[in-house]
Amino acid sequence: MVCLTFLPASPSTTAMAQDAKAQSQIEKAFPHSSKCKRCHERVYEEWETSPMAKSIHSPAYRAALAVYLNSTMGKDKALCFRCHAPHVREFSDHAQLFVDQAKAGDPSLDGVACSQCHLIKSLDLSNHPPEPKYEIGSKTLYGPYGDFVQNLAHQSMELGLFQKSDLCLNCHQSVPSASNLGKTNDLLGNWDQSRAVRSGKECQTCHMPQQVGESANGEKKRKIANHSFPGRVGKLRQEAAKLDVQTKVDGDKTTVTVKVQSLVPHNLPTTHPAWASVVLGLEIKGKNLKTVFSDKRVYGRTYLDAQGQKTVFDFEATKVAEDTVLKPEETREEIFTFPTPKDTKTFDVEVGLNYAPLNGPASFLERVETESSKGSQDPVFQPIEIVRRTENVPVGK
Repeated sequence: MVCLTFLPASPSTTAMAQDAKAQSQIEKAFPHSSKCKRCHERVYEEWETSPMAKSIHSPAYRAALAVYLNSTMGKDKALCFRCHAPHVREFSDHAQLFVDQAKAGDPSLDGVACSQCHLIKSLDLSNHPPEPKYEIGSKTLYGPYGDFVQNLAHQSMELGLFQKSDLCLNCHQSVPSASNLGKTNDLLGNWDQSRAVRSGKECQTCHMPQQVGESANGEKKRKIANHSFPGRVGKLRQEAAKLDVQTKVDGDKTTVTVKVQSLVPHNLPTTHPAWASVVLGLEIKGKNLKTVFSDKRVYGRTYLDAQGQKTVFDFEATKVAEDTVLKPEETREEIFTFPTPKDTKTFDVEVGLNYAPLNGPASFLERVETESSKGSQDPVFQPIEIVRRTENVPVGK
């Protein structure tokens, strides 16, 4: 007689099977973007280059997530994903799977992709920020156009919500992990009172600009929305601000007055992550283009934690210590005074407005560098130019 002994599956094998089952359930409800690519190649290729596509891929997100999970708030594993992979709202029991996927660095789960937006049927505007209501389990996808092409993959339905800023607010209005700060940490500021909004512009006007093309492969060309989501990344940032520079030489003293005019209908910068800041830099170059003076102004928010120490992490913040953010469509005047350069007939005034490189504790920056395939050359460690002005000024006699 042969006795067969059945050994229980190892915990790792069991866990892998459970994760695979959970991921299958998630992707059944929220089809993966790779499935959409088959028919919407142009849209997919635009989205693939966007920050949305990297919402749970980026080294900075993974490093910040690690800090959050080790914090006192880290018990709510789904919190960060409510914006970075919003379908976690429907699968909060599987939050650990989202965490594991993000930590992997090359997740097979989508973060913010096609389904995460086009399955939104309505918004609960009584919440701050608004709460999206998904329709899952059906084959209907929602969008802004009524002249869609009938197909066998899914049904389509026109929804006016997709042409309204309200659609974007559930992730871009405030930071859930800094809810204790209330309105003081709104990302956008009084955007709804801006001239742009009063003139009829919505978020999509700038961040999903209209273009002519085909939505689905082989479809008749028409006006459609761009899905690369330009902003900090892309040429749109060059339209975010204007600089007016006036230089007055008065003997041994020179004064440079810079008017910084924000052209966007929301805060500049929108302050999440908390390390996001915009820097106005002044550099004066004298004889042989040698820098003889430099100074800067920083636009952003400074946070304090429960111990009164500065922190760049919203989930540690208990107080906004300083707020220098450029408010919607604000003009700020900055005055710089310095000794007039000597031994030269002229000098150069260089003024630049840039998004600052990633900021934070050394351990955090080191982790970002380690997580990135580009190491210290990752673009997050470099400033991003918004606008620059240069002029040559005579010293006079």
